[in-house]
Amino acid sequence: MNDALSARASADDLVLEKALRPKTFDEYVGQTRVVDQLKLYVDAAKGRSQPLDHLLISGPPGLGKTTLAQVIAGAFEVNIKITSGTLLERKGDLAGLLTNLKRGDIFFIDEVHRMNRPVEEFLYPAMEDFVMDFLQEEGPGARSVRLPLPPMTVIGATTRPGMLSAPLRDRFGIDVHLTFYTPDELAEIVTRSAERLGIPTEAAGALEVAKRSRGTPRIANRLLRRVRDFAEVRHQGAISQGVADEALDWLDVDRAGLDWRDRHLMQEIIEKYDGGPAGLTAMAAASSLEQDTITDVIEPFLVQEGYLLRTPRGRVVSKKAYDHLELKAPEGAQSNQGNLDLSE
Repeated sequence: MNDALSARASADDLVLEKALRPKTFDEYVGQTRVVDQLKLYVDAAKGRSQPLDHLLISGPPGLGKTTLAQVIAGAFEVNIKITSGTLLERKGDLAGLLTNLKRGDIFFIDEVHRMNRPVEEFLYPAMEDFVMDFLQEEGPGARSVRLPLPPMTVIGATTRPGMLSAPLRDRFGIDVHLTFYTPDELAEIVTRSAERLGIPTEAAGALEVAKRSRGTPRIANRLLRRVRDFAEVRHQGAISQGVADEALDWLDVDRAGLDWRDRHLMQEIIEKYDGGPAGLTAMAAASSLEQDTITDVIEPFLVQEGYLLRTPRGRVVSKKAYDHLELKAPEGAQSNQGNLDLSE
């Protein structure tokens, strides 16, 4: 099995990932249109001496949502408080974080779509009017108390924008979406990361790692570190194209960037559901993979690359997937031209 694409990074990997993150917009590679827009919004807000409008960043995992939030905080020279929607279980959890913010600070909520409804509704006045509303006592004598908050910016990140409620989405004045990176963009990221880590890496070696990184910087940096381990033990430490190619094959990451999970999922849909359509629950049961792993980690790239098609009746394996798995496609197998990428 390929540990390089595991959703859970080791403590060392997390420290390295933080060290490799860009600190400014100029260091940020890729997402050119989004970065240009955000730089303009930041400059405009700074010119008015106001905090940035609330920002929603959507896109698959590992594309740089948290990094962008930290870059924005750096541009304003303010603090950033990072939390997750899954951690905000009660109103008091949210209130404790909000009361510690100072004017202009960034409040970053990862997986913002996972907040429960009471907590979400408690956040509304904080975003709209910079206040928190509390209900004192209960029954006929109950009264509402409003506490002011300093003007700040809420940045929400989500891998599932379709799961956001309309009232919450409407409170974000800026809405941007991150897309998968090109191999050339990832090669630039790999080269820069290799330099910072002191890993001798040839341009062709960096490009080989980039091509197999599923369009995702986080995966590119993880693969780079695993290829480095392979190169140090079995070669002289330098990463050439040949070394990268051998290491990535050993890691079970094929030339299209697919790992065992991707191939296993497609194979199971083919064998158990005749290529589909198959619903998410059925896919999870057939493959023994968690639904969140399928929807957040595996499926976006397979859909983007045309291996998996999302239709109103469920997921369908495309002819391209049959070809990749070296299997004979049945008559009438759909090509990726017929892909319907429908949000859930």
